[in-house]
Amino acid sequence: MRLRIGIILLLVVIGLATWNYLRPIPGVAATGSPPASEVIAGTPPAMPWPSRGSAAVGVQNLGFIGSSGNEQAIPAASVTKVMTALVILEDKPLKINDPGPTITITDIDVQSYNADVADRESVAAVQAGEQITEFQALEGMLIPSANNLAETLARWDAGSIDSFVAKMNARALALHLTHTRFADTSGANPASVSTPTDLMSLGMSAMQQEVFAQVVGMGSADIPVAGTVYNVDGVLGQSGIIGIKTGSGLNTGANFLFASQISVDGVPITFYGCVMGQPTLADTFAAAKTLIGAMEAALHVRKVIVRNQTVATYITPWGAQTDLVSSVDVELIEWPGMVLRQRLDARTLVLDKPLPAGTQEGTEHMVLGGYNLDIPLVTADPMYPPGRFWRLTRLPNL
Repeated sequence: MRLRIGIILLLVVIGLATWNYLRPIPGVAATGSPPASEVIAGTPPAMPWPSRGSAAVGVQNLGFIGSSGNEQAIPAASVTKVMTALVILEDKPLKINDPGPTITITDIDVQSYNADVADRESVAAVQAGEQITEFQALEGMLIPSANNLAETLARWDAGSIDSFVAKMNARALALHLTHTRFADTSGANPASVSTPTDLMSLGMSAMQQEVFAQVVGMGSADIPVAGTVYNVDGVLGQSGIIGIKTGSGLNTGANFLFASQISVDGVPITFYGCVMGQPTLADTFAAAKTLIGAMEAALHVRKVIVRNQTVATYITPWGAQTDLVSSVDVELIEWPGMVLRQRLDARTLVLDKPLPAGTQEGTEHMVLGGYNLDIPLVTADPMYPPGRFWRLTRLPNL
């Protein structure tokens, strides 16, 4: 009897040990170390907004920083041509040093030129049969702000100005420019309206086009018939200004959409801004330089994560351990008072086979202003499945 009981107990122990050994290996979650949120140190500066009109400023990657708070949609004037150029370059892309296709100036183009001259608008001379490249037409439209070449480009691209204006408004909708409406290609029509914040967003998109950025950064250009033309942007090169577009001549005042590249903590940063409704172009230029100076003083670049920095850790019940480390350095442009948010997105490990060091097992998600980053996280050390002894002797809850 005792032998029988002993055999039964032995079989039970063997069965329990087998069941324990064959149970699934428990998943292991990573424990994160960075705080979920962090307020950027410092006090946001009181921005020197112009005393009349309205303005907005932003920074590459960081995005929108602030506005004067009194924005109303008013005529964009020739800043409208930024959207004209963006649509053209998206429809008919150019690369640096690529003149693009040739456009033949027609009698309709000459009629538009003569009408614009009669209305005392900004123009570039053309003549019927003239051959002008896409790049040269963009130079003429953006540098001396030729209204007639905006119309020529629109007809060339879409067949008619109305069809092209419809494209402009569709692109504005896609960019979420909710206070913007275009009625023409040049901005001569006061029904083409926008706000500083909308135009700044438009400028940020347009400057991603290398050819656009090249043209608006040119002080002058030589184009057929018109000859040498000069940039209306009178402060190009001052305060780091690299473009973008002026607009004036309507009774609501002068506008200036600008980009400026300045080194901050040794890193070149592109500032963006727009001032609208100023008495003169000179006032827009002065306001832009003042705003650039205020941004430069308040911005900083900080390395928030260094390569191989521990961001999270895996610890297994059987004693194995590895850190999850960043595979890259992460530098962020910071504005005082903004909130940096972080979230660990790491897989739950089920170690049924060895896991080599350097395996990506998750990301650190970071949000700051316009930044929305996923930082790759990799294992610092190899990880191995549990041994036989642990699998046989582990507690029921493991």
